[in-house]
Amino acid sequence: MLRAIWLLIVLAVGVAFAWYLRTLGGSVEMRVGDVFVGLPLWVLLLVLVVGFVVLYGLLRGWALLRSWPQRIRDRRAARYRVEGDAAVTRALVALASGASDQARMEIRRARKLLGDTPHTLLLTAEAERMSGREEAANAAFQALAERDDARFLGLRGLLRSAMQREDWPEAQRLAREAEAAQPGASWVREERALLAMRTHHWGEALALRAPGLSESALALAAAEEEQAPTRKAELEKHAFQADPGFAPAALAYAAQLRDLGSPRRSRAVLEESWKAAPHPDVARAYLTGEGDVLARVRAAETLVEPNRTHPESRLLLGRLALEASLVGRARTELEALAASGEADRRAYLALVDLERVEQGDTPAGRAGEAKWLRAAATAAPEPRWVCGQCGQEHEAWAPVCDHCGTTGRIGWTAPYQRLPVPRAEKV
Repeated sequence: MLRAIWLLIVLAVGVAFAWYLRTLGGSVEMRVGDVFVGLPLWVLLLVLVVGFVVLYGLLRGWALLRSWPQRIRDRRAARYRVEGDAAVTRALVALASGASDQARMEIRRARKLLGDTPHTLLLTAEAERMSGREEAANAAFQALAERDDARFLGLRGLLRSAMQREDWPEAQRLAREAEAAQPGASWVREERALLAMRTHHWGEALALRAPGLSESALALAAAEEEQAPTRKAELEKHAFQADPGFAPAALAYAAQLRDLGSPRRSRAVLEESWKAAPHPDVARAYLTGEGDVLARVRAAETLVEPNRTHPESRLLLGRLALEASLVGRARTELEALAASGEADRRAYLALVDLERVEQGDTPAGRAGEAKWLRAAATAAPEPRWVCGQCGQEHEAWAPVCDHCGTTGRIGWTAPYQRLPVPRAEKV
């Protein structure tokens, strides 16, 4: 309605202006040679307006005629775009529902309508992978990797495939290319860290350490593979400083200091490690060189002083006191440990030895031994280096489990207790 009103206003103004020209009067004369043309002013203006409209119509018609094929192509492209987007949506739904065959059919339709765009190639790769067609999936990822705008997507898919088939050299090459394509990407960093763990490149694994991995253990593993003495010493120190309670790192750093002629600093490292997390290997290294049994007891008292009530501290003092024939001191430590509820099998077996030494082959001695043997039978096993993945026990810590090949899962803990399988009752 408003448009109609404006149109009427414009027409009224135009008519008023034409009427004004008509009443204005005047004429325009032109002479060319012997030809004389004279026209009223309003007629000339009308001729000019009509000529302009006709010329504009001709030019506009010619432009429309020339653009007609392009407009047909644009309409067809728009229709393909709508149909292709619908096919992509149906493919996504099929992928989400696990219908790989339907997804592949819809993606083929989308690629026919839209061409090989980054998202159609990515959907192709995922559908082919879901169908178990790894070669076709890798071909789609390779096509993505060859595009400047989707190179990282293609490299990511190829890298994942290389890691699944454990082609570590190819995976490392692809990881470097992905890092160059998308510098600083957190996913690439995580994958490179995983690759370094899988290929046992501990120095790189330490530099790219992911959350949840022990920095101390990685630094010690890197030190074990390091050939340069200076760098090896730096890594051992780094391992100890990252976690003083990690016994293998403390032992390596203490041995380094001892070899450098600093026995006092070496003992200080072991004392700090015991304070953080007592470990029998730390005590064994600390007492090395103490030949006299009473001197060993005194040295042990110095070691355990900052962590006096820890089960390992009580067990160490009890055993050493028993070796020095200080049976009263040994009984005090071992029975306090048993009463704390934190004793493992080692404490009860030490109490068995104590009864044998103190009571001898007497009824009281045999009764005491039987008591502690029964307690040892049900007590928690002594801690060992155990793989958290497969439960395999190890004599010493190692970065890789030699049984299941898992990296970074060996820890100091009690081994898994295998419960007896109940026998089936006879009916």
